[in-house]
Amino acid sequence: MIYLMRHGADPSERYGGWSAYGLTEKGREQVHSAKGNLYNKGITQIYSSDLVRAKETAEIVANSLSLEITYLPQFRESNNGLLAGMLKTEAAEKYPGMYWNALGWTETWPKGESPEQFFHRIQSAWYEFKKQVGKSNVLLVSHGGVMNIILCLENGIPYTNKETRFQIKEAEIVQMDI
Repeated sequence: MIYLMRHGADPSERYGGWSAYGLTEKGREQVHSAKGNLYNKGITQIYSSDLVRAKETAEIVANSLSLEITYLPQFRESNNGLLAGMLKTEAAEKYPGMYWNALGWTETWPKGESPEQFFHRIQSAWYEFKKQVGKSNVLLVSHGGVMNIILCLENGIPYTNKETRFQIKEAEIVQMDI
Protein backbone atom coordinates (compact mmCIF):
# COMPACT_ATOMS: atom_id res chain seq x y z
CA MET A 1 0.00 0.00 0.00
CA ILE A 2 1.28 3.45 -0.85
CA TYR A 3 -0.26 6.34 1.03
CA LEU A 4 0.00 9.74 -0.63
CA MET A 5 -0.36 12.80 1.56
CA ARG A 6 -0.56 16.38 0.44
CA HIS A 7 1.22 18.91 2.64
CA GLY A 8 -0.80 21.17 4.93
CA ALA A 9 -1.72 24.78 4.13
CA ASP A 10 1.02 27.20 3.18
CA PRO A 11 0.69 30.99 2.67
CA SER A 12 -2.29 31.39 0.31
CA GLU A 13 -1.28 34.90 -0.74
CA ARG A 14 1.91 33.53 -2.31
CA TYR A 15 2.66 31.22 -5.21
CA GLY A 16 3.69 27.75 -4.12
CA GLY A 17 5.64 25.71 -6.65
CA TRP A 18 9.27 25.70 -5.55
CA SER A 19 8.57 28.28 -2.83
CA ALA A 20 10.75 28.20 0.29
CA TYR A 21 7.75 29.02 2.50
CA GLY A 22 6.63 26.46 5.05
CA LEU A 23 3.32 25.58 6.63
CA THR A 24 1.03 28.14 8.21
CA GLU A 25 -0.39 27.53 11.69
CA LYS A 26 -3.55 26.28 9.97
CA GLY A 27 -1.39 23.88 7.91
CA ARG A 28 0.28 22.45 11.01
CA GLU A 29 -3.14 21.96 12.62
CA GLN A 30 -4.40 20.17 9.47
CA VAL A 31 -1.46 17.77 9.54
CA HIS A 32 -1.85 17.07 13.27
CA SER A 33 -5.53 16.33 12.60
CA ALA A 34 -4.85 14.05 9.63
CA LYS A 35 -1.90 12.07 11.01
CA GLY A 36 -4.18 9.86 13.13
CA ASN A 37 -5.51 8.36 9.90
CA LEU A 38 -2.06 6.83 9.37
CA TYR A 39 -1.85 4.95 12.67
CA ASN A 40 -2.03 1.15 12.47
CA LYS A 41 -1.49 1.11 8.69
CA GLY A 42 1.80 -0.77 8.92
CA ILE A 43 3.75 2.10 7.35
CA THR A 44 7.44 1.22 7.42
CA GLN A 45 8.98 4.26 5.72
CA ILE A 46 8.15 7.89 4.97
CA TYR A 47 9.28 9.58 1.78
CA SER A 48 8.83 13.27 1.11
CA SER A 49 9.42 16.06 -1.35
CA ASP A 50 12.27 18.20 -0.07
CA LEU A 51 10.33 21.48 -0.29
CA VAL A 52 9.82 23.06 3.16
CA ARG A 53 6.03 22.67 3.38
CA ALA A 54 6.24 18.95 2.53
CA LYS A 55 9.22 18.40 4.85
CA GLU A 56 7.35 19.99 7.77
CA THR A 57 4.33 17.81 7.03
CA ALA A 58 6.47 14.67 6.87
CA GLU A 59 8.27 15.58 10.11
CA ILE A 60 5.00 15.92 12.03
CA VAL A 61 3.87 12.51 10.81
CA ALA A 62 7.30 10.89 11.28
CA ASN A 63 7.48 12.09 14.89
CA SER A 64 4.13 10.50 15.68
CA LEU A 65 4.94 7.22 13.88
CA SER A 66 8.60 7.11 15.04
CA LEU A 67 9.84 6.67 11.47
CA GLU A 68 12.69 8.07 9.40
CA ILE A 69 12.14 10.29 6.36
CA THR A 70 13.85 9.93 3.01
CA TYR A 71 13.70 13.13 0.96
CA LEU A 72 13.06 12.80 -2.77
CA PRO A 73 13.48 16.09 -4.68
CA GLN A 74 12.00 14.49 -7.81
CA PHE A 75 8.57 14.69 -6.11
CA ARG A 76 8.67 18.50 -5.82
CA GLU A 77 5.74 20.51 -7.13
CA SER A 78 6.01 22.12 -10.57
CA ASN A 79 9.05 24.38 -10.87
CA ASN A 80 7.41 27.77 -11.25
CA GLY A 81 10.77 29.54 -11.51
CA LEU A 82 10.67 33.26 -10.79
CA LEU A 83 7.12 33.05 -9.41
CA ALA A 84 8.08 30.66 -6.57
CA GLY A 85 7.01 32.27 -3.29
CA MET A 86 6.08 35.54 -5.00
CA LEU A 87 3.04 37.42 -3.74
CA LYS A 88 0.17 36.71 -6.11
CA THR A 89 -0.56 40.44 -6.40
CA GLU A 90 3.03 41.10 -7.48
CA ALA A 91 2.94 38.19 -9.95
CA ALA A 92 -0.27 39.56 -11.50
CA GLU A 93 1.55 42.83 -12.21
CA LYS A 94 4.84 41.34 -13.42
CA TYR A 95 3.41 38.35 -15.30
CA PRO A 96 -0.20 39.17 -16.26
CA GLY A 97 -2.21 36.15 -17.37
CA MET A 98 0.50 33.68 -16.36
CA TYR A 99 -1.24 30.83 -14.61
CA TRP A 100 -0.55 27.09 -14.59
CA ASN A 101 -3.74 26.24 -16.49
CA ALA A 102 -3.01 28.97 -19.08
CA LEU A 103 0.45 27.63 -19.99
CA GLY A 104 0.80 25.75 -23.26
CA TRP A 105 1.98 22.13 -22.88
CA THR A 106 5.58 23.04 -23.76
CA GLU A 107 5.50 26.63 -22.43
CA THR A 108 7.64 27.16 -19.32
CA TRP A 109 7.21 29.34 -16.27
CA PRO A 110 9.86 32.11 -16.40
CA LYS A 111 13.06 30.21 -15.46
CA GLY A 112 10.91 27.19 -14.57
CA GLU A 113 9.49 24.10 -16.23
CA SER A 114 6.63 23.42 -18.62
CA PRO A 115 3.60 21.21 -17.93
CA GLU A 116 5.17 18.62 -20.24
CA GLN A 117 8.48 18.64 -18.33
CA PHE A 118 6.64 18.44 -15.00
CA PHE A 119 4.50 15.52 -16.19
CA HIS A 120 7.48 13.53 -17.48
CA ARG A 121 9.50 14.20 -14.30
CA ILE A 122 6.69 12.90 -12.08
CA GLN A 123 5.82 10.00 -14.39
CA SER A 124 9.43 8.79 -14.36
CA ALA A 125 9.82 9.34 -10.60
CA TRP A 126 6.54 7.53 -9.83
CA TYR A 127 7.30 4.43 -11.89
CA GLU A 128 10.78 4.21 -10.35
CA PHE A 129 9.35 4.76 -6.85
CA LYS A 130 6.82 1.95 -7.26
CA LYS A 131 9.58 -0.43 -8.31
CA GLN A 132 11.76 0.66 -5.39
CA VAL A 133 9.16 0.25 -2.63
CA GLY A 134 7.58 -2.91 -3.99
CA LYS A 135 4.84 -4.24 -1.74
CA SER A 136 5.88 -2.23 1.34
CA ASN A 137 3.41 0.04 3.14
CA VAL A 138 4.91 3.51 2.74
CA LEU A 139 3.90 7.15 2.90
CA LEU A 140 4.85 9.71 0.24
CA VAL A 141 4.31 13.33 1.28
CA SER A 142 4.09 15.64 -1.69
CA HIS A 143 1.99 18.28 -3.44
CA GLY A 144 -1.39 18.63 -5.13
CA GLY A 145 0.04 18.85 -8.64
CA VAL A 146 2.24 15.81 -8.11
CA MET A 147 -0.65 13.79 -6.67
CA ASN A 148 -2.84 14.78 -9.63
CA ILE A 149 -0.33 13.32 -12.07
CA ILE A 150 0.07 10.14 -10.02
CA LEU A 151 -3.70 9.67 -9.77
CA CYS A 152 -4.09 10.25 -13.51
CA LEU A 153 -1.38 7.66 -14.22
CA GLU A 154 -2.88 5.09 -11.84
CA ASN A 155 -6.42 5.60 -13.13
CA GLY A 156 -5.56 5.65 -16.85
CA ILE A 157 -6.72 9.25 -17.25
CA PRO A 158 -4.80 11.56 -19.61
CA TYR A 159 -3.07 14.34 -17.67
CA THR A 160 -3.49 17.97 -18.66
CA ASN A 161 -2.62 21.22 -16.92
CA LYS A 162 -5.82 22.75 -18.33
CA GLU A 163 -8.02 20.95 -15.80
CA THR A 164 -7.45 19.64 -12.27
CA ARG A 165 -8.78 16.10 -12.47
CA PHE A 166 -8.51 15.39 -8.73
CA GLN A 167 -9.30 18.01 -6.08
CA ILE A 168 -6.96 17.12 -3.23
CA LYS A 169 -7.37 19.04 -0.01
CA GLU A 170 -4.51 20.22 2.19
CA ALA A 171 -3.21 17.36 4.38
CA GLU A 172 -5.48 14.89 2.54
CA ILE A 173 -4.35 11.27 2.45
CA VAL A 174 -5.00 9.05 -0.57
CA GLN A 175 -4.53 5.29 -0.32
CA MET A 176 -3.07 3.55 -3.39
CA ASP A 177 -3.34 -0.25 -3.53
CA ILE A 178 -0.35 -1.02 -5.73
